[in-house]
Amino acid sequence: MKLLKYQVYHKAYEPKAVHVANVYIKSDVPVNQALEEVFRKTNNLAGTWSGDLTFIQEKEEYDNTDYFENVEVVEPLRVDEDGFKRGHRSTSVGDYVVVDGNDGFKTYNCEDVGWKEVA
Repeated sequence: MKLLKYQVYHKAYEPKAVHVANVYIKSDVPVNQALEEVFRKTNNLAGTWSGDLTFIQEKEEYDNTDYFENVEVVEPLRVDEDGFKRGHRSTSVGDYVVVDGNDGFKTYNCEDVGWKEVA
């Protein structure tokens, strides 16, 4: 089964758009469903989507339930003054995704509810 690449750009809180990740989803998944999957897989719920299988918080190691194999982190993580890697923020309204689909590239903005294709 062919995988499509969904390129995630964080723009809502940055001075310019930053390509933070690629999420790979099966090509037979409808685009709206795939975009919802991209949103879920690039949100921090109980860990950090941009981290490894485990993460350290306050010197304790935890399983990272927000880690997904089909998410490729593109933008390097920030390292704080103590040498700890800080994960990327969650995808939110104002960010966008570029889909490298069967019929070329299409861009979708993250809206208050759902996604809107940009011409």
